[in-house]
Amino acid sequence: MDAERIHRDAVIIDAVSALLDKREYVESYKAGGVTCVAPTVAGETDTPATALKEIGSWLHTIRSRKDLKLVQKASDIEAAKRDGQMGILFHFQGTGPFETDLNLVEAFQALGVRMVQLTYNRKDYVGDGCEEEIDGGLSRFGKALVQRLNENRVIVDCTHTGYKTTMDALSLTTRPAVFSHSNSAAVFPSKRNIHDDQAKAAAATGGLVGVNTVPHFLVSVKDGATRPSLDDLIAHIDHFVSLIGIDHVGLGLDYFSGNLPFCDVDTAIRDWEKYVRKGAFTPEVYPRPPHYYPPEIETPEMLLGMTEGLISRGYKEDEVRKILGLNWLRVFREVWGE
Repeated sequence: MDAERIHRDAVIIDAVSALLDKREYVESYKAGGVTCVAPTVAGETDTPATALKEIGSWLHTIRSRKDLKLVQKASDIEAAKRDGQMGILFHFQGTGPFETDLNLVEAFQALGVRMVQLTYNRKDYVGDGCEEEIDGGLSRFGKALVQRLNENRVIVDCTHTGYKTTMDALSLTTRPAVFSHSNSAAVFPSKRNIHDDQAKAAAATGGLVGVNTVPHFLVSVKDGATRPSLDDLIAHIDHFVSLIGIDHVGLGLDYFSGNLPFCDVDTAIRDWEKYVRKGAFTPEVYPRPPHYYPPEIETPEMLLGMTEGLISRGYKEDEVRKILGLNWLRVFREVWGE
């Protein structure tokens, strides 16, 4: 198979990018052939005001460039592909911007937010994060929030969220729900990775699991001593495909500006220390930098390597296209509509 042709023609969706807090990396995703990417526009510690400022900044960026398109429905992605643009999808990694006011779901949905992650490692008003020792499940507010997200056709994202809290959400949701950037605990046992029954529950809603390229969720990388390969990442894809089927696996690569090669080692360590101090990271789950991405896809410009790797692993062309983006497009259409 011609990897370059498939990559060029495919709809390619990376459903999570913290890297795009630095706008210059828009060019990296475009160079990598990405059709749609989802920057994290707010997180668990953001207020409505800080989220609004970031969304306003992104709207200004999008409207000042002919090569970018705000994604609010599935057909926007298809139009972006047709017109040589790149779609920008607004994603919250945490529910801080809602505080405890459910009406803010409507407000942020009107501004373009289309996917919301329930927690970020820690306990919040919604439920428990995946790094909490005790997981009490969805709170009353959390259950109401899932219902309100469903009503507003905003995708429920269970990444970074505790086991019971995710299972509660997946049993409650009436629309497809996802793990936007989660790897397999069966392949590598990290608290940030998900168990087989979580993946099955997401698939049962019509949703999917997006695999990520964060090194310490692929293999053991104590103090940066090991560099994972693309085969290590595809092992997680293989596991999910065999477990829940080819139609329920996608990409949520989660490139992060605090990891190499997007910064130097000293900056990466300072970033890591900041997250550890505020309790967002624990050293057991997030080892001390340096962290190295798989060399075949070290940056978004190199994403042809993902297509080549899937083909080398034996995936057929239609299967490669589904993993690269068509599975996400299906979920988007089912939740958002055309």
